Amino acid sequence: MSSPLKNIAIVGASGSIGKIILAGLVESKVFNVTVLTRSSSDTTFPAGIAVRKSDFSRDDLLQAFIGQDAVISAVGAAGFADQKKLIDAAIDAGVSRFLPSEFSADSLNDAVLGLLPLFGQKKEVIEYLKSKQSDSFTWTGVATAPLFDWGINNGFLGYDIASRSATIWDTGDKKFTATNEKQLADAVVAVLKRPQATANQYLYISSVETTQKKILTALEKATGALWTVQKTTTNSEVSEATKKLQAGDFSGALTLVRATTYGEIPGLGSNYATDKVLANSLLGLKEESVEETIQRVVAKLNSA
Repeated sequence: MSSPLKNIAIVGASGSIGKIILAGLVESKVFNVTVLTRSSSDTTFPAGIAVRKSDFSRDDLLQAFIGQDAVISAVGAAGFADQKKLIDAAIDAGVSRFLPSEFSADSLNDAVLGLLPLFGQKKEVIEYLKSKQSDSFTWTGVATAPLFDWGINNGFLGYDIASRSATIWDTGDKKFTATNEKQLADAVVAVLKRPQATANQYLYISSVETTQKKILTALEKATGALWTVQKTTTNSEVSEATKKLQAGDFSGALTLVRATTYGEIPGLGSNYATDKVLANSLLGLKEESVEETIQRVVAKLNSA
């Protein structure tokens, strides 16, 4: 499996992560990409992208995966557990590589799972892949921590560019890593181009190492304004998020995802640059600038 994987099927291509990965695959111009969607979906994709509709039954998935070298899963939370069905069909179809829906916090970390039990389903998928790996079937997991430019742009990380306001957890001085959208896409492309070097590995990547306060400083500089800051704590955020989840409000889970990065909780390992062995060199990824990333995001919003 030393040659690049060529025929790539992606599941969940219409989601936030899937769109990023699909764009990277297309931009690379080295893959034959097929998007697998549900028969009921009316989502459209760029011209030139092969779209295969499926009822996601075992037999139809098998037929859809025949001839594919790799399957990328970018499914959302509702589809985490269903990935085992995708894996079984991929193996039966002769697929060489499977990339599960990681692309977020480290789902192999016990402290992360303590905050986000939902990610236990992700860990189960990794364990399932390990049990199925063979000379002909391999897998690669990619942990990105939060998406940096994506999360600044849409406010997910707690910074509202429009209102010049931010929510800072605890002291705001905790160091963590995050990954830009293009770096995520480039990482996936690199995995597919280097199948032998990335086989059966859980890889950690990062674009920036920063803190909440450093992000705030960069945003104030880029916007030329002093921002309003609301202080909060890990305890209050996690407590409120847990209550929301218990009441059926899924927004609580999104807060807990932020907690895996910002939270002052022992063992989270949210600074991949020091807590893990980064795969950046293996994948040809370079460290990026917090300031330049922020300037790019602000400039794009201002020109919209």
